[in-house]
Amino acid sequence: MAGTRSTGRRERLRTETTAEIKSTALELMGSGGPDAITLRAIAREMGMTANAIYGYFATRDDLVTALIADVYTALANALDAAWAASPQGDPAARVQAWAHAFRDWALANPEGFRLIYGDPVPGYRAPEGGAAPDAARRVCVGIAALAATAWENAEPPHEGGDFSWADFDPGLLGKVRPAFPGLPPAGVALALRIWGHLHGLVALEIYGHLRAQTPAPDKLFRSELAQLVRSLGLNAG
Repeated sequence: MAGTRSTGRRERLRTETTAEIKSTALELMGSGGPDAITLRAIAREMGMTANAIYGYFATRDDLVTALIADVYTALANALDAAWAASPQGDPAARVQAWAHAFRDWALANPEGFRLIYGDPVPGYRAPEGGAAPDAARRVCVGIAALAATAWENAEPPHEGGDFSWADFDPGLLGKVRPAFPGLPPAGVALALRIWGHLHGLVALEIYGHLRAQTPAPDKLFRSELAQLVRSLGLNAG
């Protein structure tokens, strides 16, 4: 019994220390940019020796991969939850719920946003298949769901345009087409355009470029989102 308690304490301590290492890495990134993430700097901040921290992450890239996986998964969970909770019979509300969930998550996790959508960590090499393939697929499918919703419910209907499958990366199509086999190439283009609208304003806000221009970036986002919904041919309730 004593051995079991001792093992449990060690596991709990390891879990807590691993979480602290990750949070410290994000704090360093927030204050010093992506190149501030080094195991030695983290050890210094935490009062650990460099050798001790290597017992948790063998390399800096291992840590970055774990961070990206955590952050991307948290974002995917937030977006999936917002989509699932939105009313299925109200396409405009579904698009708006997803968009607001994206912005809310980014504002609550600015370092995480910068890690997965900002400047890359210098010298970082992701593992084969990416650091968070499942989360990346879920976010990608979520964006495609916005386009599919618009495509199916637009008034008037969207036109096919002159896009072909050759206009898109096979990796992107490998995520989108199995989930939405009826979405044409122009629908994939629509998904990317929607992503550009939503990501652009959020990125400007996270990097501090909007606060100098307006004290109400939330109002600006709502206005842009309302315009996006109208442009998609959806009737906002």
